[in-house]
Amino acid sequence: MRQVFTERDVPSSGQWNVAVGSIVTPSARDLARERGVCLVELPANQISILARPDQTVAIGSDHGGFAMKKILLPLLEELGLSARDVGVFEEKPADYPDIALMVTVLVAEGRTSRGIILDGAGIGSCMAANKVRGIRAAVCWDVASARNSREHNNANVLTLGGRLLTDSQAETIVRTWLSTPFAGGRHEGRIAKMMEIEKRP
Repeated sequence: MRQVFTERDVPSSGQWNVAVGSIVTPSARDLARERGVCLVELPANQISILARPDQTVAIGSDHGGFAMKKILLPLLEELGLSARDVGVFEEKPADYPDIALMVTVLVAEGRTSRGIILDGAGIGSCMAANKVRGIRAAVCWDVASARNSREHNNANVLTLGGRLLTDSQAETIVRTWLSTPFAGGRHEGRIAKMMEIEKRP
C-alpha cells in the first residue's frame, strides 16, 4: 500500500524525502513550493520519515551546531534510530528559534518520540523549545545532566552547545540521554505539576 502525504506532512523548510511511489497530494506539493521545500523521492529503506515515531529522533541545528550535527547523525543510525533532519543543511547563518520550532513541533505532534537541537551554547534553543506546549527540553553538558533530565524530568528534547562541547562529549551525552528511561514514581507528580504551568493564561 502506497503512503499518502498531505499538507500536514510538509516540513517548514529544507529537503522533504518521500519514498518512491508515494502519493503526494497536489495541495501538499503546492505548499512545499511555497515554503521553498525541495521534494526528493528515495527508496523506502532510505526514508527516515517512514520509521515509527518511537524509532525516530527529530534533529536540527543552526550554524553554531551544524558541524556537531553532522557528527551525531551517524551515531543515531548506529543506535538503530532514524533521524528526521530539519536543517540547516549548510553552514550559513540561521536563527535557532526557527530550528527549535521545527524540531519541537515534530515531537509535540507525536511524529517523533524525541528531539535534539544544537546551537552555539544550547541555551537559546532550550528556551525556545520550552515555549512549545508539551515540550520538556533540557540543555545538557555532561553524562550526569543527561541522565537526570531523563530519569527525573522525562525530557523529550535535548539541546547541546556545539561550540562548548567536544564531539566526544556530545556523543556520550546523546548515548546516555537516549538510553536512559524515565524513572517514574515520585517524579510523575512533579512532572504533572510542571505541565500544568503551561496551561496558565
